[in-house]
Amino acid sequence: MKYTKLGNSDLNVSRICMGCMGFGDAGRGQHSWTLDEAHSREIIRRGLELGVNFYDTAIGYQSGTSEQYLGRALKDFAKRDEVMVATKFLPRTPEEIAAGISGIQHIDNMLNTSLKNLGMDYVDLYIYHMWDWNTPIEEIMEGLNRVVKAGKARYIGISNCFAWQLAKANAFAKAEGFAPFISVQGHYNLIFREEEREMVPYCEEENIALTPYSALASGRLSRLPGVNDTKRGAEDSYAKFKYDATAAVDNIIISRVAELAEKHAVSMTEVSLAWLLTRVTSPVVGATKLHHIEGAAKATDLILSEAEISYLEEAYVPHPLAGVMAQNKRTDAGKKHVWTTGDQPITECK
Repeated sequence: MKYTKLGNSDLNVSRICMGCMGFGDAGRGQHSWTLDEAHSREIIRRGLELGVNFYDTAIGYQSGTSEQYLGRALKDFAKRDEVMVATKFLPRTPEEIAAGISGIQHIDNMLNTSLKNLGMDYVDLYIYHMWDWNTPIEEIMEGLNRVVKAGKARYIGISNCFAWQLAKANAFAKAEGFAPFISVQGHYNLIFREEEREMVPYCEEENIALTPYSALASGRLSRLPGVNDTKRGAEDSYAKFKYDATAAVDNIIISRVAELAEKHAVSMTEVSLAWLLTRVTSPVVGATKLHHIEGAAKATDLILSEAEISYLEEAYVPHPLAGVMAQNKRTDAGKKHVWTTGDQPITECK
């Protein structure tokens, strides 16, 4: 495994980040295909054996049970100061807004709950999961700065935002002397490259780490269409929403991934991630089978030539925004967000 600094921080993270959205009680959240705790622990333990020290979860994943599974596994299999743990918070709910709970209070409430779920005193990276049009960015940044000053989070990151939103937030943080966002977790992979318009060059300019999710396009970049279909592939309606409409053009690129995988005698996972690793700091890679994390770890050793990189890229055509980013607009303010905490209780602010 290779390691690198996470943007403008002193966090030394593995080039592969294990995404934990696939862990959690399948009866308590938005996904029906997640792993139970025993199988989640196997994947986490194998990741640690392979040198993965960076783990990404969220309070919104299966009502906080993903956080619980991860926290218990890391407590049993690793030393706390040898792993980097990231989790995320959701926007304020209409009920919180009606009750007068500010963005500052909301962030403290959510982090307290996440820390309880994880069984930890702090997280290494606390991530603003999706833009909250109903809460002023000033409140968000002050709330995040407070948890950093309190030692509950070492650094802060953001997910599912536009470059202008990140720039606006960090400009405010700089003016106020607050903690800035040091990483961004966006939707970015070989068949969805819209982040290259503004986010990628902006982050390169500011040394902000790119830790994209959907690194393998919900498994589509790890196998040929129709081959070894998974439970997630059959049941994840949100992944279908993100990728099915562009399958015809995407499949051209996927076939090229398969071609290069055969040429190098490696998996398609390795080729797809090797390409992404030329662009980002540490992609978030979900794993629900041992070979998923094993293939991801091997990708750090595969070097593609410039000609091969161009061959993978040249068939790409612009895509419409999909997933959470398609809903990141002011007209959606007040509407139901993609994720909620479900039956996960929120600790009251003291």
